[in-house]
Amino acid sequence: MRRRTLLTGLAGGLVAAGTRPALAAARRRVLHVRPGDSVQAAVDAVDGPGWTIVVHPGTYREVVRIPEEKTGLTLRGARRDPRAAVIVYDNANGTRKPDGTTYGTAGSATFSSAAPGLTVRDLTLANDWLRADHPDITGAQAVAAYVTGDRSSFDTVRLLAHQDTLFVDTSALTAFDRQYFRDCYVEGDVDFVFGRATAVFEHCHFHTLRRDVDFTPKGMVFAPSTARANPYGILAVRCRVTSSAEDAAYKLARPWVPSYETTAWPSLVVRETRIGPGIDAAGPYTDMREAYPWQTMRFREYRNTGPGAAITVPENRPQLTAAEAGSHTRETYLRGWRPGA
Repeated sequence: MRRRTLLTGLAGGLVAAGTRPALAAARRRVLHVRPGDSVQAAVDAVDGPGWTIVVHPGTYREVVRIPEEKTGLTLRGARRDPRAAVIVYDNANGTRKPDGTTYGTAGSATFSSAAPGLTVRDLTLANDWLRADHPDITGAQAVAAYVTGDRSSFDTVRLLAHQDTLFVDTSALTAFDRQYFRDCYVEGDVDFVFGRATAVFEHCHFHTLRRDVDFTPKGMVFAPSTARANPYGILAVRCRVTSSAEDAAYKLARPWVPSYETTAWPSLVVRETRIGPGIDAAGPYTDMREAYPWQTMRFREYRNTGPGAAITVPENRPQLTAAEAGSHTRETYLRGWRPGA
């Protein structure tokens, strides 16, 4: 299987990690990262809240970690085209570290942030690890972005991987951290949008990849693991779901109840979204484990369209009433936070 061509042929050269970013005037609190610089070095140079890092066109092959203390950070591409600046690496869950241990799912992320008030715009975040290149590794989860900080906002960002592309998590099991994604593109195959955060996706595009396997379902778009006490999990509003796979090869979602939080009560609402034929319309949901059937979870839809949204077996597609839909909006999920305001 070939590595994604989407990551090649971009403006700028391959950027080596470990070099220093160019500094703008200190009073402007802006750092510029250009080919030959490192995004992580720019993050490390941030010494207070409210900084902006501008990433110029190029492919930056490195891991980027934004710690909790880098509050109010903005990371954006220098161009409005998210294809111009790409941050990519290729660790997987089962990849060995130098000390012989493995990275685990969260540790495999190319990009991770624990910082509250993060804004990411006009970038590509990718993990190009491929199963076919590593037949000896069974831990195939390879995360592009792992996000835990409250009030994290992503606008016009491409998130590319295969299994577990985007991990929307929280800073603690007792936290209901909020995340917002607008005009983003997310692609993958298995559980590629997953986690326990309150995460709102508006006008986003989810794309399921073709897989050379002889079983179905070939994957699932969503795998929420919402805390039982949290009334709001993942919400997709006015989005679209497309596929490179054959018709009905994918499920829309399955619930994830982690072994470390067996009281989780996954919540997912997909509303006013166009769902293409790649999703199994007759049975859009499935179980991850028999002990936690999807029918007992908070899975609902509202006014979706497209061949993958057809209600052919009503009991397999629970719907919100109009009154219930009024409680499942960006405003109610974000609880007073207005991204970009």
